[in-house]
Amino acid sequence: MCRRMFVWLLLCLPLMCMTAHAGESEDVKASDIVFGHIGDSYEWHIADVGGVSVHIPLPIVVCSSTGWHVFLSSRLHHGEVYEGLYIASGGDYEGKIVERSADGSVRRPLDLSITKNVLGLMINGALLVWIMMSCARWYKRRELTDAVPRGGRGIVETIVMFVYQQVIKDCVGPDHRRYAPYLLTVFFFILINNLMGIVPIFPGGANTTGNIAVTMVLALCTFVFVNVFGTKDYWKDILWPHVPVWMKCPVPLMPVIELFGIFTKPFTLMIRLFANIMAGHVVILSLVSLIFVTVKAGPAINGTMTVVAVIFTIFMDFLELLVAFIQAYVFTLLSAVFIGMSRMREKADGE
Repeated sequence: MCRRMFVWLLLCLPLMCMTAHAGESEDVKASDIVFGHIGDSYEWHIADVGGVSVHIPLPIVVCSSTGWHVFLSSRLHHGEVYEGLYIASGGDYEGKIVERSADGSVRRPLDLSITKNVLGLMINGALLVWIMMSCARWYKRRELTDAVPRGGRGIVETIVMFVYQQVIKDCVGPDHRRYAPYLLTVFFFILINNLMGIVPIFPGGANTTGNIAVTMVLALCTFVFVNVFGTKDYWKDILWPHVPVWMKCPVPLMPVIELFGIFTKPFTLMIRLFANIMAGHVVILSLVSLIFVTVKAGPAINGTMTVVAVIFTIFMDFLELLVAFIQAYVFTLLSAVFIGMSRMREKADGE
């Protein structure tokens, strides 16, 4: 019972904090709430307490025209200029660190700062390593005849066996062991990042898998495994497919289409994960924004919409738990299918 109450309180905590903040402020823009969360930043905002913003300043690492600069983001708070650098409030570089050149133009320096999403990836990556290492140590201390693991280790084992048996082994083919470490790592990395993005308080809440740069890197990793380790028969079917000759020569129609398909596969992986996770966050925050939008409509309407927003937000949070698993599963499944297609001749020979 206490656990259930804690979960419900955790899910409703951001709503209660934002409602209290809405009572102190006359004008709150819903777009600021939505885009403030799904966007990246140089600080990790936690809450507003008594009109004071509680946040964690993050390290700024920038190489400008005057050299390297390393300092905390608190130096650039409220539009301040530090060592010739400041955070742009508008234009093409809005929200990014820029510097003003001698001719008055604004330029973007080399920015290697630890932003909110970068720190979120580090925390989630460390959490993944801790979970897997604890499971590995448990198995190392026991024999195969010992009792099966329970609790968290049992859940991890069940998920590993499901993904390995139902996805990797069936889709990749005879040499599935070669690609199992990568595919299992991708699955759990995406799953943990999706789940941590739902948690409303630090160290959760970072929109990592809802960032297209993160999903692009994951898709590029699959692209490398598919095309670098593809068999010669795979490349033969792309460059000289089994179609009538007039579709290959003198105009290489089908080879061009097949080559185009090489790049559409990782593109679909990137967009599918990015769009689904970002859409879930936008929907939840849009529901929360109903509280702010109806503040000036009176206590009756605002109270009713607050109850409606809380109920639908809790429903969406539980739905996002399912989506977090589904999106990790779909990304891993498609990656395994694409890798299996690149090994199809070896699979046929092995059978």
